[in-house]
Amino acid sequence: MAWGQGEGERPAGPGPKQGPGVSVTRSRRLLRNLRDAMAAGGSAEARLQAIARLVAADLVAEVCSIYVRRAGDVLELFATEGLNPEAVHQTRLRIGEGLVGEIAAHARPVAYADAQAQPAFAYRPETGEELYHSFVGVPITSSGRIVGVLVGQNRARRHYDEEEIETLQTVAMMLAELISGGEIVDPEEFLPADGNAVLPLRLAGLSFHGGLAMGRAVLHRPRISVEKVIADDPALEGKRLRRALDQMLASLDDMFSDTGMESDGEHAEVIETYKMFASDTGWVKRIEDAINTGLTAEAAVLRVLEDMRTRLGSSPDPYLRERVMDLEDLSNRLIEHLTGKPSRPGKLPSSAIIVAPDLGPAELLEYDR
Repeated sequence: MAWGQGEGERPAGPGPKQGPGVSVTRSRRLLRNLRDAMAAGGSAEARLQAIARLVAADLVAEVCSIYVRRAGDVLELFATEGLNPEAVHQTRLRIGEGLVGEIAAHARPVAYADAQAQPAFAYRPETGEELYHSFVGVPITSSGRIVGVLVGQNRARRHYDEEEIETLQTVAMMLAELISGGEIVDPEEFLPADGNAVLPLRLAGLSFHGGLAMGRAVLHRPRISVEKVIADDPALEGKRLRRALDQMLASLDDMFSDTGMESDGEHAEVIETYKMFASDTGWVKRIEDAINTGLTAEAAVLRVLEDMRTRLGSSPDPYLRERVMDLEDLSNRLIEHLTGKPSRPGKLPSSAIIVAPDLGPAELLEYDR
């Protein structure tokens, strides 16, 4: 069963069986074709359309559509292979509306053998999608934020297997970089509604100490982007991953030892949990599996991070939500060792206010106490 599959999303029948070698070869071939499409000239929208065409052919799907999030929490159809091309930029769904909107609202993939039988199905006559029954879709996320939805459809009532859903998730990761780059949608569309270049912006959050303070705001960590997504040599990427993991674990041991945080006490339990998560074989195995599909080590780390955000980020269990925070910190550290480009805090101004979405135990220790 695919991650996030729920009631009404179970397979209608057995899917096609493929050996792991066939699946990996197909995934690498698709990634190479997508790399060529991303590098091709023309507008960003033309590249979106080329990607939709390639994905439809690879999935043996009659429809592949790409929806992009716009201001006002609206998902707009930007590219399609199979639906009425006149629906591009005309079809819009609010987050939570229709199957596409539900994917964005819950940040999880879905697959239906008969989509039109689902209560959430929203019919848009301009698309011509009444001909298509089966439906598969995955969220396109960037830094934990939904920026679009990738969809596949077929006329026949068929089951999209887990490998196909994982392929779509890999494509979605590549689309996230394209959409977040600012060529598709102006990034200013997503600025807070109550902030602009003139008026101050008020941020509500938690503080370590009460009272009033004034200082220069310092962003805890800039967004880490991956420049190369598709690998030329998966075996070499696996070696790079292992070397970077060893370096990261050694640096964490040195930091915790130097700060004296490995002694007894509640804080020691927090550190021990963090270190156990850093050495988790399941996390490393997922990254290695992503590399074997044709991704670079850096892209594989981000791909696994987005998957885990989807699986655990909305969990009602606060312990699991905290593990997502640990995973984000570890993923960023691992990418730093892979790229050799640290994003750790440098020398701070004499009066600084650190602004961060969250702070893990290792991140906090990096600041001067």
